[in-house]
Amino acid sequence: MSNHNTSKYVEEQPMNMSRRAFLRTSASSTALLLVAATGLLPRSALAVTSPLAKGDHRKEFEATTLDEVVKALGGTKAERSDQIKLQAPPIAENGAVVPVMVDSSLPNTQTIAIVSEKNPHALSAAFNLPAGTDPFVLTRVKIAETSKLYALVKTDKGFFYTDQLVKVTLGGCGG
Repeated sequence: MSNHNTSKYVEEQPMNMSRRAFLRTSASSTALLLVAATGLLPRSALAVTSPLAKGDHRKEFEATTLDEVVKALGGTKAERSDQIKLQAPPIAENGAVVPVMVDSSLPNTQTIAIVSEKNPHALSAAFNLPAGTDPFVLTRVKIAETSKLYALVKTDKGFFYTDQLVKVTLGGCGG
């Protein structure tokens, strides 16, 4: 007689469904990457058709100024706020990998975005935060040349920002 508990297998069933969905998504993503690597699919189509990136976010990344980014994200204007903490090195020796930290004290923070207006595409990164998440982001971005770096925060009350000048000595988006 076996000592297996049949309830254990019943409880694992949802996990198997999740695995199948993960494998299906992974397989389709891998196939999509292979097609893109051969040059048969334009790069912009890759981001739009990825099952991991819901929706078309090209317009946000095509913006060239802070105001355009705010409009692309659904706002009208952004107000300066001292409740956003932005930390980046004042002098970035390598513009290709600039460490950036953003911490928001604004209530109901929904999105944290990093914007550099001198980049070919001003929006460097955007993070949508689920309710109850600590509004803190630590990442690295590429900065083309010496410019103001903006931390843009979206809340239920609108858009807010703070900025910091970052001097780039080498690297960046141009090489």
